[in-house]
Amino acid sequence: MINEYRTVYQEAYDEIIIEKSRFIGYVKPITSEEEAIEFIEKIKTKHKDATHNVPAYVIGKNNEIQRYSDDGEPTGTAGIPVLEVIKKENLNNVAIVVTRYFGGIKLGVGGLVRAYTKGARIALDAGKIITKILYKEVIVKVDYTLLGKLQNDILQAGYILKGIEYHEIVEFSVYVKIDDVEKFRSHIIEWTNARCEIIEKENIYLTELDGKIIYD
Repeated sequence: MINEYRTVYQEAYDEIIIEKSRFIGYVKPITSEEEAIEFIEKIKTKHKDATHNVPAYVIGKNNEIQRYSDDGEPTGTAGIPVLEVIKKENLNNVAIVVTRYFGGIKLGVGGLVRAYTKGARIALDAGKIITKILYKEVIVKVDYTLLGKLQNDILQAGYILKGIEYHEIVEFSVYVKIDDVEKFRSHIIEWTNARCEIIEKENIYLTELDGKIIYD
């Protein structure tokens, strides 16, 4: 699993008119090439009367899969510009389709590149660029006498407190960045004088938007 990667938050679209041509930028977060192809086909079916439906997508930990098509536009004027927008934003697992309805005015090579770049850009803005960060959920069990102190220590150190359950003992559920788990263990042992039980649970990606964690 990737410790951290950038993608888009949601499937979305936006549109713009450039020299009477209508450009509609669609974007979707994806997890496989099959999902990307399905998304592209959906947009092509929706806009089967469009002049062009230009797709590009990037998938994989190191962007191993990169695909694009000019869909009938002059070579290098459409698909590559869309792909470059994805790559310049350092995004993973993203598919974009820019649909064009020709408005009667030819844009030229430079104009097409700028137009498809803009179409991809407005799609990303609509989808909202996010960072997916890998965390581990850690359960900390302590006696009630440590409740207030430990809660304060966890929050002061900047860890994400998912919740607290009250049983015969107190159970803290904490999200810890995957690289910080050992440091967190050390902190807990220090803060409780080793009067604790620490249980590591599953890994989970949390979503960061504009520097804040949001919950889906």
